[in-house]
Amino acid sequence: MSEIILSTDKLCKTFSNGGIQQHVLRNLDVKIQKGDFTVIMGSSGAGKSTLLYALSGLDKPTLGRVYFSGEEISGFSNDRLAVFRRKHCGFVFQQIYLMDSMSVFDNIMAAGLLISNDRRAVAQRARELLEAVGIPEETHRKFPAQLSGGEAQRVGIVRALINSPEVVFADEPTGQLNSASSTDALDVLTGFHRQGQSIVMVTHDLKSARRGNRILYLRDGVVCGECRLGEYQPRDGQRHEKLTAFLDEMGW
Repeated sequence: MSEIILSTDKLCKTFSNGGIQQHVLRNLDVKIQKGDFTVIMGSSGAGKSTLLYALSGLDKPTLGRVYFSGEEISGFSNDRLAVFRRKHCGFVFQQIYLMDSMSVFDNIMAAGLLISNDRRAVAQRARELLEAVGIPEETHRKFPAQLSGGEAQRVGIVRALINSPEVVFADEPTGQLNSASSTDALDVLTGFHRQGQSIVMVTHDLKSARRGNRILYLRDGVVCGECRLGEYQPRDGQRHEKLTAFLDEMGW
């Protein structure tokens, strides 16, 4: 049986807006297997990003529990959650958040050295990952402002992977990229998934969603449907038809 790397027990998240309680997540029980590429979809306001933040320890639930490899993390202090995220999680956001004053290589080194004092080993892994995502050596010393959107997002993915995280969390990673750059970024994520990387991705984009092997659909803070697609193949018409039929059924 596949190992469960992330799970929730009656997960709830409530926000207060002008004294009115907004229930964003409602008694969610979710299990995510190690090695899955899980895609979270749903309409705007369904709770997609809120669920991702709760699963990754970026935010604490109002009620319920979150477990990582069987250990409850939802009760961790903020300091302990910060350590947990550095050791176990990688993050890829719509906004890439590279440090403008640091080169590509130094941005990645800064992330790697947060948990390792072995500068040589971190530098070696940084070079290997940059090569793997198609960033040539002459680009390593460029600054973020000198990169295209696609290049910057590939660097962002390398930064997310530098500490060999158990799970990469991606929140609309292609949201600000053009079609070609989106494909490049998705190809990188797909390639690492094929090597065994667990990924949880929030997206509203059908092209991005097709890369996942499991789709969870949220509506009003509840998982109302699931679709298993199997491993991604670029020209798989049946995959596209299965996903679109599922999303039509969900009212997407």
